[in-house]
Amino acid sequence: MRNRAGIILIKDDRLALIERHRGGLHYFIFPGGGIDEDESEEQAAIREAEEELGIVVEIIQKAAELTRPSGRQFYFLVRHVSGEFGTGTGEEYGEYDPKYGTYLPLWMPMNEVLQKNVLPRELAEFVVTSHQRGWGAETAIIATEK
Repeated sequence: MRNRAGIILIKDDRLALIERHRGGLHYFIFPGGGIDEDESEEQAAIREAEEELGIVVEIIQKAAELTRPSGRQFYFLVRHVSGEFGTGTGEEYGEYDPKYGTYLPLWMPMNEVLQKNVLPRELAEFVVTSHQRGWGAETAIIATEK
């Protein structure tokens, strides 16, 4: 069981996501990954944004915590500080391996997020609702079965 950290980056009414094709499935995920032993949740989120998207981000707030059988996932609302979106150099961008599938950073219009296969679904629903109504100060705790 490994905990994960990810980001929620919204710019010009669009959400930063990673498009994946893997194992015959097509879906979109929030940028993020495993938390290393020597780093905090926040540090992992910042590192993953740089590895996967090629950008430096600043954390605004911890927005959501998902509890899953496989571990906990922490998601941070962030702002883009510097770097060019889509220039990530993480290991997932090395030579293509069908076992791991494809990774493509993209901006998805917020009005399409719930129409597409954005995972985790509970987080996608929370992000769209919070973007429309305003972000609360409290971290949302979301329990999932998958």
